[in-house]
Amino acid sequence: MASCFSYVSSRNKCYQYSFSRAGLRSSATDLGDGTVVHCWVPQTHNNAKRTLLLLHGIGANAMWQWDRFIDRFIPRFNVYVPDLIFFGDSHTTRSDRSESFQASCVMKAMDAHGVGTMTVAGLSYGGFVAYSMAAQFKERIDRVVLICAGVALEEKDVEEGMFKVKSAEEAANILFPQSPSMLRRLLQLSFYKPPIWIPSCFAMDYIHVMCRDYLQERKELVEALHKGRRFANLPKISQPTLMIWGEQDQVFPVELAHRLKRHLGENRAQLVLLKKTGHAINEEKPKEMYRHMKSFLCTDAMIPPNDNANAKRLMLASLISPNQTNK
Repeated sequence: MASCFSYVSSRNKCYQYSFSRAGLRSSATDLGDGTVVHCWVPQTHNNAKRTLLLLHGIGANAMWQWDRFIDRFIPRFNVYVPDLIFFGDSHTTRSDRSESFQASCVMKAMDAHGVGTMTVAGLSYGGFVAYSMAAQFKERIDRVVLICAGVALEEKDVEEGMFKVKSAEEAANILFPQSPSMLRRLLQLSFYKPPIWIPSCFAMDYIHVMCRDYLQERKELVEALHKGRRFANLPKISQPTLMIWGEQDQVFPVELAHRLKRHLGENRAQLVLLKKTGHAINEEKPKEMYRHMKSFLCTDAMIPPNDNANAKRLMLASLISPNQTNK
């Protein structure tokens, strides 16, 4: 039988064209330890711009999740959009499945591209990686955006019924569906208003393209997020942080947002709740998501906490000679 037309594969090609037209190019970095990180990077890095790193969540690849936003961010930022390990064209032979390993791999890729300080934004699972980057590389990350990223969860939350699933295994089976019925369940959990009907032929096309590669390794990533996780062990990041959350999020309930805000402190973290919105904010409320990100990221007057020493130097210099702040 001749192979059928794949809408999902064709859409992938459209996104590749969209990213290229926006001024990005595809690049693969071999980290030399059995790990390769693929990333969409600027065709030319502009040192006059700040750098914005966009991390995708579990599900469709990075292009599908960030395509609506890159055109808006590229005029202001050097935009980098990597595939996390075991997604897209990134992979490893190493056995580490932690978000801290993902964070380290992304940072090594950024090192290879000569990136210094950067702002990082993460969707869902990408938010776990973004948070880990901020904790591990304090001097390199100046601001953080977490979008429906349940980094404050604990293993016991699952046991105590906070989530719609009863185990990490059940969660993984939904997050990486292998049948149309499981994909429909994923959509029911992810959207406030899920699609009324998904044809089985389209569902199988999506599953074949997006959910078959590295299936076991991806399930291990979900298990690593959950197993032995204790909120008491979560580091407190110091960077200014914006959290954007759907009030009706069924994947990472909004209680996790409030928990993380209390952990970081009222003056350090800002929480925006979107009404009538589920987990897939980038799909359900892209305009609102962008508006809040832009407001937070483009506040040039805000000095990152890691630049306190430099801020004091500039203040002292301005007092001594108002017309000369650098030598």
